[in-house]
Amino acid sequence: MAIAIILFSTAVFAEKQDVKKVETVVFNVEMDCQGCASKIKKNMPFEKGVKDLKVDFDNQKVTLTYKTKATTKENLKKALEKLDFKVVEAKK
Repeated sequence: MAIAIILFSTAVFAEKQDVKKVETVVFNVEMDCQGCASKIKKNMPFEKGVKDLKVDFDNQKVTLTYKTKATTKENLKKALEKLDFKVVEAKK
């Protein structure tokens, strides 16, 4: 019985770790003006799974931290493209 409880609690703990896993992706985004940066700041936080957003207009970069269980970097790229921006994932 004790072994079953230990195995069950280990499985639950491992599952909770996956739920909280976050990743960060950086995109090069063509922005023409501060209005473009504002458009991203206004819309992207509402995308599913987005935990943090940084928009760097001067370097034309958008950094997104997101929950991996809720979304993917491909979905985030598509969301930026829906806002009419040219988007390329930045090289690491």
